[in-house]
Amino acid sequence: MTANHPNPTTIALVTGANKGIGREIAGQLAALGMTVLLGARDPGLGAVAAEELRATGGDVRPVALDVTDPATVRAAATYVEETFGRLDVLVNNAGITGATAATRGTDAGRQTPSRADLDVVRRVFETNVFGVITVTNALLPLLLRSAAPRVVNVSSGVGSLGELTDPTSPLAAIPAGIAYPTSKTALNAVTVQYAREFRDAPIRFNAADPGYCATDLNGHTGYRTAAQGAAVSVRLATLGPDGPTGGFFDDEGPVRW
Repeated sequence: MTANHPNPTTIALVTGANKGIGREIAGQLAALGMTVLLGARDPGLGAVAAEELRATGGDVRPVALDVTDPATVRAAATYVEETFGRLDVLVNNAGITGATAATRGTDAGRQTPSRADLDVVRRVFETNVFGVITVTNALLPLLLRSAAPRVVNVSSGVGSLGELTDPTSPLAAIPAGIAYPTSKTALNAVTVQYAREFRDAPIRFNAADPGYCATDLNGHTGYRTAAQGAAVSVRLATLGPDGPTGGFFDDEGPVRW
């Protein structure tokens, strides 16, 4: 039997949150008064990030969570249930490109389709797609106990088939890649399918495009800050009861599929 945990505070969990956009999402949600569980593969890095965010006045708590390791996902879900009894917001932010510092900007780093390393492609999908499903399903029972649950999947503009195939779009000029872009297209589809399943429930599932932000993911080559990139996820995490579900959004509104 689940214990009763009376707690009016909104409880949020953000994956991959010890740095970059995830950390900014965690900090911004905490600044809104939420209790934020900062998920990180490395418990040490997660603890440091949570402590630094707490120093700004927010209630941020580290949670060891590797989205590719079902055991840590189950442990995180157990912690949330035993401590809070529910979850109000889940932000699936953890993601990888498959590139390393040595391969970034090369065919190997971009995963050019005709020269793709399938082991790298599988590894990217394991985090960016299968990891999202693993985490969402583990936490779904707790989300459904919330009065207004929100799930945000952090996607990317490069996951938009409309943008990549429109010759007038800036994204049409980027080199072809078979790992990261396709994983984000798949993530968008995953978002839509969850929204379809729960279309008659108060839970909302949406995908967020943070834009090209300067983070470790791209060797800090982005022209936006991580804080700017976090804003759309925070907005989707705090949607009202009439908010959309099954959509893909950036700062300016809906993004083409």
